[in-house]
Amino acid sequence: MFTWSPSAEQQRQLAERLTTFLSPYGYLSDSYIIEFFSKDHWHSLPTRWQSVLQDLTSQQVADLLLDRGHGDRRYPSPWPLSLLAFRATAHALAFPRERRPQRGGGGGSLPADEFLDNQSQSSLLGHIFRKHVKPKKQHEIRKLGSLVKQLCDQTDCSTVVDVGSGQGHLTRFLSFGLGLSVTAIEADHALVATASKFDGQLLCALEKEGQKENCSSLVPVSHSPPRHVVGWVNPNASWEAFIEQLSAAQLVNESPPTPSGPSKKSPRGSEQVQPPGSHAVETSSRPGSTEPESTEPGSTEPESTEPGSTEPESTEPESTEPESTEPKSTEPESTEPESTEPESTEPGSTEPESTEPESTEPESTEPESTSRRQLTKNEPEEASPDFVLTGLHACGDLSATLLRHFVNCPHVRGITSVACCYMKTTTKENPDPPGLADRDADPSEFGYPMSSWVGGLPGHRLSYKAREGACHAVEDYARRLREGSEALRTHCYRAALETFIADARPDLRRAGIQTIKKAHLLPFTEYARLGLARVGLPPGLPLDPEQVEAMLKQQNRVVVYFSLALLLAPAVETLVLLDRMIYLRENGVDSQLVPLFDPNVSPRNFVLVALKPRLL
Repeated sequence: MFTWSPSAEQQRQLAERLTTFLSPYGYLSDSYIIEFFSKDHWHSLPTRWQSVLQDLTSQQVADLLLDRGHGDRRYPSPWPLSLLAFRATAHALAFPRERRPQRGGGGGSLPADEFLDNQSQSSLLGHIFRKHVKPKKQHEIRKLGSLVKQLCDQTDCSTVVDVGSGQGHLTRFLSFGLGLSVTAIEADHALVATASKFDGQLLCALEKEGQKENCSSLVPVSHSPPRHVVGWVNPNASWEAFIEQLSAAQLVNESPPTPSGPSKKSPRGSEQVQPPGSHAVETSSRPGSTEPESTEPGSTEPESTEPGSTEPESTEPESTEPESTEPKSTEPESTEPESTEPESTEPGSTEPESTEPESTEPESTEPESTSRRQLTKNEPEEASPDFVLTGLHACGDLSATLLRHFVNCPHVRGITSVACCYMKTTTKENPDPPGLADRDADPSEFGYPMSSWVGGLPGHRLSYKAREGACHAVEDYARRLREGSEALRTHCYRAALETFIADARPDLRRAGIQTIKKAHLLPFTEYARLGLARVGLPPGLPLDPEQVEAMLKQQNRVVVYFSLALLLAPAVETLVLLDRMIYLRENGVDSQLVPLFDPNVSPRNFVLVALKPRLL
């Protein structure tokens, strides 16, 4: 089931190599593509790199740079050794993003098979779990739900806590589909109300399904609804406070569930009703959800403001069942000013299947965390049941917070952590990154680095922009390069527009103008007119035609430069996740990293899995 679990020494060595590699290329990972012209990014590259890269076609950029497994690399001219080493090292140090097939057969159904009959409905997920859920989310809840169930079996736990549960798609599958006792915690009241409404609709569907003579084999194994908790998981709070949040749901007297939830024919504006047995319990007065999900249901990162960003809605086939507009809650509501990040234009790339051998790493012999051993002795086991913790694309510091609760809380036996929004993670250099509401207090612990080892390495610092780049969809961007998508022109459009904005109003640097629909089909003058108006500048601002023409001729250079920066994104993500693995190891817990989802469908596809041995 698990694919990567190196020894403690291997983890430390890899972290050291990553920091050594990434540090000299900070000028790439920290740069914003919209400042390509205003900061003359092209000439920051070594001269020999410029000469061999500037005439590459988009297909060659995908094959020669971004594709780690491309077997027939034909270079139009000899590349300098420094560029060859850069590409090879970036690929070698990053975790493989695609899962290796199991011996004796396939490694599980890929979405191409899963959605073969209908691109909007997974053939491996019961139809009652597909309502309101787009294909990406269907793929994720099926895969992660099965993994959580395996972890529950290994830890002898039947209780799961789903943090940042949103509209409860994963929660429903765990509860109704896999028969687990689930408590879901979510900061957004509206999302919890919607989750409860969807629970009721599922109960109605169960009643109808049960009346059929030939029930589907995909009918759920349980009719027991999950418990919903409205609450914000404060990263500065103790694990005891977290347990108190969860206990609020346990204390509610549950009535026997009956399939009398609201009808799916109810009008959209009708009151949202909780089904019997499902409780939305207020545990925090903290307003807002942590991070709204993108408008695409099941998307795991917020809309990026950089070309190459993850999963735009247009890449997802429409479901033939009612759609969800699910936002994902994981941190206080974003207050990020638009001007902090540049415009999103493109998603990202494709990588080949991993050939990494299975690890033969023995069980860790490192000592158990002192705090956990002491808490276990002092806390009566019956005070709170043991449970498995899960977070599907928990944003920013929430993933780090759940790992700390896993380490310190004696009741958490296992964890599956799927992270996203690395740029919203706190660091010593930036304890209050854009996109987070004000905290109750300055953080005593940061989201990166978590481990003492990585924190002690020279060059371990990762800027906001480097971490934001690690959220890009590399596979999708490579696909667009191979297709020669005309939308790639938007990179150059936005970078050219930034030059005129910076000349007119330097204080509006990196102003977010958001996506202009079908921008690549517009003449640049029309694109500029629309963009200037969005940042408060006169739409008729004079544009030097010769300057515009000179910049637009460099479109290929813009794409190449962005691809070089994108090549570093998997290595940055690897360092962030590796730091979390080392943190767990430092606290006496082994962990494994699984590329669980197909990265072409879900770019943040890694799940960090760990369990504690049962203490005597």
